[in-house]
Amino acid sequence: MTEIKPFRSEIPQSALDDLADRLARVRWAEELPREEVTDGVQRGPVAPGWEYGVPGEYVQRLVRYWRDGYDWRQWEGALNAHPQFTTEIDGQNIHFLHVRSERPDATPLILTHGWPNSVFEYLDVIEPLRQDFHLVIPSLPGFGFSGPTRERGWNRHRTARAWAELMRRLGYSRYGAHGNDAGSFVTPELGRIDPEHVIGVHVTQLFSFPDGNLEGLSEKELEYVRFLGQFNDNMSGYAKLQQTAPQNLAHALADSPTGQLAWSAQLLASTSDDHVLTNATLYWLTNTSASSARFYYEDHHAEHPPEPTTAPTGLASFAHDFTPLRRFAERDHSNIVSWNEYDRGGHWATQDAPDLLVEDVRAFFGKLA
Repeated sequence: MTEIKPFRSEIPQSALDDLADRLARVRWAEELPREEVTDGVQRGPVAPGWEYGVPGEYVQRLVRYWRDGYDWRQWEGALNAHPQFTTEIDGQNIHFLHVRSERPDATPLILTHGWPNSVFEYLDVIEPLRQDFHLVIPSLPGFGFSGPTRERGWNRHRTARAWAELMRRLGYSRYGAHGNDAGSFVTPELGRIDPEHVIGVHVTQLFSFPDGNLEGLSEKELEYVRFLGQFNDNMSGYAKLQQTAPQNLAHALADSPTGQLAWSAQLLASTSDDHVLTNATLYWLTNTSASSARFYYEDHHAEHPPEPTTAPTGLASFAHDFTPLRRFAERDHSNIVSWNEYDRGGHWATQDAPDLLVEDVRAFFGKLA
């Protein structure tokens, strides 16, 4: 039950042939004419041409590339270039990369990805980070090669407990934790439940929302609140559905790779075409659209501790992403020791601001090690 087994991605060619066949027979959704469609890079709650959601022009372009130019084997090979393993924790298969630094005294660091991303989120920062860290990069339960989940309850808290067990199983008694997106929910909880071993928590979002009392806020803070409201109104449809009825859409996503691509693209479109397609392909090949969506449902229906976290916490906030107000973040996290806001980068900083992210991670844990 505690065995750690080597793993390699070896997708059968028949699965890729089936994917190509389905892409060749796609039926496009109808839509209203649009005067302007951008590449989806967010510079506000809604990019031009994306008001109704992911536009057909964008999806059709990526499907053409998916069918005629994209090479899954290239990215599968890039993943397989790093040591990968699986182990069973709390009845669930857990897939993870384990990349050791050449420095024996390097700090162990667990990195948690988000949705609709995967371990591919961190592929480009492995080499710079492994100069200072032993890296553990797990696939969230129900995501990619960890999926699907087979029972209820895989929320941020159960995942954090699994991560603590994973690090114990790997022999790390003192380690740091970083997370983005869904990883920014899991990582603070890891610091909460394993304080004897977690030296610090580093995230790219602190999802601390106003509690209704806006008295005393400056004009700049009120502008932040207005942006949060616009973001919630225009960009949270995927979260609302996955929190309440994740299985509804999962039937369509399990049957249509084009649907899987479009569902992923609202959040991933600011990254490269290859990154969008690699994640859509992974979710398709592992049939984890349903189980990854259930993470939102389980987390929405979980009981969350009312007390603030106490682990030393660092935030790296990027210009075109959710930016919390510090007063509300400190309400939820009582030991924020590092807070940096950058003038570039977005929700997927590993893709558009990896240099800033790596240096922030390095500086934060360098003070704690």
